[in-house]
Amino acid sequence: MASCHVCGKRKMVGNNVSHANNKSKRWYHPNLQKIRAVTDSGPRRVNVCTRCIRSGKIKKAI
Repeated sequence: MASCHVCGKRKMVGNNVSHANNKSKRWYHPNLQKIRAVTDSGPRRVNVCTRCIRSGKIKKAI
C-alpha cells in the first residue's frame, strides 16, 4: 500500500452517510505525488503527500 515517505500518511476508512442515515464504508486517499527527492541514500523517487511538499519537509532533487 502506498504511503507518504515523510509523514507515513496512508488511506483511511470512514462512512458514506445518506440523508436517511444509512452508512456504507468508504476510503479516504491522501494526495500522493511521486517526486524525485534527496534522501539519506541519495536522490530517488518517493511518494510524498502534497502537505509535506508544500510545508517544505522534503527537498526536491534537481
